[in-house]
Amino acid sequence: MMRFLRSALVIARRDFAATVLSKTFIFFLLGPLFPLLLGGMFGSIGARVATQTQQPTVAVIMSQAEYEALHRAREALVRATGEGHVVKIVGYPRGADDAELVQRLLTSEQRPARAVLTGWFGAPRLIGNIKPGDQISQQVEYLLDRAIMPGGGLRAPSLDIRTTSQTPAHVTRDRALTAQLGQMALFFLTILLSGMLLSQLVEEKSNKIIEVIAAAVPIDALFVGKLFAMLAASVIGIIVWIGAGAVLIDLIKQGGVATLPPPATGWPTFLGLGVAYFAMNYLLLGAVFLTIGAQAATVREVQTMSMPVTFLQVLVFGFAATAIGAPSSGEALLAALFPLSSPMAMIARAAERPDLWPHALALGWQLLWVVIILRLGARLFRKTVLKSGPRGKSWWRLRRPSVQ
Repeated sequence: MMRFLRSALVIARRDFAATVLSKTFIFFLLGPLFPLLLGGMFGSIGARVATQTQQPTVAVIMSQAEYEALHRAREALVRATGEGHVVKIVGYPRGADDAELVQRLLTSEQRPARAVLTGWFGAPRLIGNIKPGDQISQQVEYLLDRAIMPGGGLRAPSLDIRTTSQTPAHVTRDRALTAQLGQMALFFLTILLSGMLLSQLVEEKSNKIIEVIAAAVPIDALFVGKLFAMLAASVIGIIVWIGAGAVLIDLIKQGGVATLPPPATGWPTFLGLGVAYFAMNYLLLGAVFLTIGAQAATVREVQTMSMPVTFLQVLVFGFAATAIGAPSSGEALLAALFPLSSPMAMIARAAERPDLWPHALALGWQLLWVVIILRLGARLFRKTVLKSGPRGKSWWRLRRPSVQ
């Protein structure tokens, strides 16, 4: 065991120094700059479109006649501006305990409402996660004006706005956004960084260096050393990118860059889990790439063999995205059990659920699959490339006559 660890450490130190101390590592650090800029630009456009098309719900606890008047006013506004720009309204009949109904509507996860409009047209009150002058309160004021006097001759009394803490509808949507961004960051960084393993292994095979190294150290130690060396180099790149991104955000923060919604586990725990799941995702995909690179003899073969794996990883990313918004569903459980999608599914769960014990199980499960894939890759490399290892008896050996 000690020989295995020493051999893996030697290989890791050698590959790490060859990667980080080379001149091309600077270009490697600058490589993601343009994709990140393009991704940020298109992401901001998509986020703006999504924000514009989101329709928050306002519950209306008024008489049937007042609700119908508000509904007619909303229909008129929809015809003028479009359905996607107008707040939704859902009517609820008035009862003996309207305060309890308001609390239930604002805290329920089954029928979440961004705000609740109560009272009557003479004394309207809007309660929820809103502020005076925001889009929701302005639309409600306009609907009240149109409902009282469709011709616009009279205005409704001043709307009493009472701001409360975030409602489940808002919290769920915000945490889903954090989960989605966490998955995208994990997927992008892993795909970007794990490709280094392929080219390095093929280069050493073409120069016949790999046979010399394999004669000195165990194949398993060779694979483990290379994998963890590239993981360490990738962590350095991530630290540089995170530092540059933090400085950039701090410089343009006054221009309107909003902070991400806080995850359910809290930022320190979420970031720690993000590092752990990145390492596991990198080790899983890197082990697969090492296995592929061990079977290829040229760069062309590497590109041909790695393309299906890359497309498979895109499909896995889509499969893991099904866990967003429903971390306790059957699809989310399957995504957490499948090894290649497990890190991305679990980082989404960390953003939406506060419990921590599933993450301990998931990390152990993922580490087990890293060991399985590495052992399988080392065995294939030993049999197909080095032509060594136990072999079965061949027919010609059975028929060969014995020497007298």
